[in-house]
Parts: sequence; C-alpha cells; structure tokens
Amino acid sequence: QVQLVESGGGSVQAGGSLRLSCAASGYSGSMYCMAWFRQAPGKEREGVAVIGSAGSTTYADSVKGRFTISVDAAKNTLYLRMNSLKPEDTAMYYCAAHRRPPFCSPSRYRFNYWGQGTQVTVSS
Repeated sequence: QVQLVESGGGSVQAGGSLRLSCAASGYSGSMYCMAWFRQAPGKEREGVAVIGSAGSTTYADSVKGRFTISVDAAKNTLYLRMNSLKPEDTAMYYCAAHRRPPFCSPSRYRFNYWGQGTQVTVSS
C-alpha cells in the first residue's frame, strides 16, 4: 500500500523559507511523476510543482524562482524548498504521485496517491 507522509510545514514571516518533505513507501520501483499541490481555504487545490522520473520539472507561475522541487531517489523522499514566502502562499500543502506515463503535469486528476497534507502559514 503506497503511503505518502508530508512534514516540514509551519508558521513563518513573509520573506522566510521552509523545506517540505514527503516520505514515500509501500511500493517497488519508482513513481513516474511526483508533485506538490496546495489548497487554501475556500479555494481549489492547485498544482505548485511537479517532477518527472527523468528529472524534468514544472512550476506554477506564482512560485517560479522561489520554490524548488527535488527528489532523493535513494531515500524515496520528495522535497519542496520554498524561499521568499508570501502571505498568499499560506495553504495546506499536499504531496502527490502517480505511476502512469506519459504525462507529468500539475493536474490533480492524474494523481492517484496523496498524502495527508502539511500546513504552511505565512504572516505579513
């Protein structure tokens, strides 16, 4: 049974940094595509960043240049480094994954494995 467990969320002031982690377990081989999504109260869940098994990445325009997605295959762990945080980055952040090529895009409908989320709060 695939499990994704996020950690690293918290409260920071605007301009600060956080690193989220997502530990993946319960499967052999590798995921084709892994991603970070976020959902603020009253808003739809949106894709923040995705990374494919070959290392290609895609970012939402709102986080380009500030966030970096990466994966440590040896540890089966996905990361999201978040710099220059803004109050509008406040949301629950979710790790997601799927094993179905060929698409690796920030569309939540493609992902069938999800973590429980970790809260990020940025104060002004």
